[in-house]
Amino acid sequence: MPAKLSVNLNAVALLRNRRDLPWPSVVGLGRIALEAGAHGLTVHPRPDQRHIRFSDLAPLRALIDDEFPDAEFNIEGYPTKEFLDLVEEHQPEQVTLVPDHPSQATSDHGWDFVAQHNTLVPVITRLKSNRFRVSCFCDPDASTEQVELAARAGADRIELYTGPYGGTFDDPKAAKKRLADLERTAKLAAVYRMDVNAGHDLTVENVPGLAKAVPNLLEVSIGNGLTADALEYGMAESVKRFLKSCGW
Repeated sequence: MPAKLSVNLNAVALLRNRRDLPWPSVVGLGRIALEAGAHGLTVHPRPDQRHIRFSDLAPLRALIDDEFPDAEFNIEGYPTKEFLDLVEEHQPEQVTLVPDHPSQATSDHGWDFVAQHNTLVPVITRLKSNRFRVSCFCDPDASTEQVELAARAGADRIELYTGPYGGTFDDPKAAKKRLADLERTAKLAAVYRMDVNAGHDLTVENVPGLAKAVPNLLEVSIGNGLTADALEYGMAESVKRFLKSCGW
């Protein structure tokens, strides 16, 4: 089965937040994305609320529950107490843990599962006690030890950080090397009985290559590239374009 598409709404929220006005509507564009066939919505409520606001979470949860019960809500972030309280309040189907410092502009690396193992274990245990699926952001060239410790920490999935692959848009030779890294790490995840997601700098053009290299890919989370595409094609048509690039 092709990888499912979760539409990340952060860039939509960032545009909204440039003015003290309710448009573009995060919920409204989330609805359009789901109507067009997206399998879920992703948000990353950072502590400074510079894009997704904490107040966006309840309306998005209600949108899925009331209108798209087969869709999934994925909340990602660094596991502070505030973040964990938010996910327990809003009950996503999936929680994606990222090692971002609050000052980072965007996610740009995976967890160090060796150095941060003792941090992750109690967090993942708490999340799984609430029956959330837990995915952990993972470097595309993670070592066997790193992937093994992600599994031992209790992660259900890893999300492959595809930023370095996305950065090879004008260099086919470099893209091939990055895909080989992603393929190897995805195979390691399968050895340790973890499923695989992917996200960051994915586009209509580069998703097919990723899907071919990582046949056990279950989900892609796409925000910046899809939102940029929507400026040209509209949200509904962009979702359809990305679904087609995933193989749907």
